[in-house]
Amino acid sequence: MLHIVDDEDVIRDALAWLAQSRGLAARGYASGEEFLAVVGRDGDPGGDCVLLDVRMPGMNGIAVFDQLVARGLLPRLPVIFLTGHGDVPMAVDSLKRGAFDFFEKPFNDNDLMDRVEQALAASRQAAGAAAVRARLATLSAREREVLDLILAGKMNKVVADELGISMRTVEVHRAHIFDKMQVKTAVELAGLLK
Repeated sequence: MLHIVDDEDVIRDALAWLAQSRGLAARGYASGEEFLAVVGRDGDPGGDCVLLDVRMPGMNGIAVFDQLVARGLLPRLPVIFLTGHGDVPMAVDSLKRGAFDFFEKPFNDNDLMDRVEQALAASRQAAGAAAVRARLATLSAREREVLDLILAGKMNKVVADELGISMRTVEVHRAHIFDKMQVKTAVELAGLLK
């Protein structure tokens, strides 16, 4: 989903039309406050991107960005700033703090939409990595030890000998690891964690 945060109706409508012309879903917000009231409400964003105007009445784009950073939503929710009044220090500071890109108005439509598609891909990738980290966090300390030895390519008998446990216990831990990590094979597990 492309979130368009701009106080100008014409800009929101034009950007939504551009997004739809590329097959992307878009939703517009007339203010930063309106957007912040909605973002993250439906769970962890992943596969989303924000086009954020810098100058808006009330809460400006930089303040909205600060809230997204404080909520820990970057990089799963990449932000592309749009402005007609930007300056180099503002752009550099935003990029250093995690903004995906910074476009000055007027902008090239194709260049902007190409960056939006790249941001959406990065968002999906970041969301996937966060999901893997969350699954890893569910493993017990012993399961982590077994996991490390599995990833080192060791057979169940060797894992059992190294950890001083029975081979049956290793098999149980291995089954729990595969279940928690949502994989069926050690190769799939290694691919997930590379």
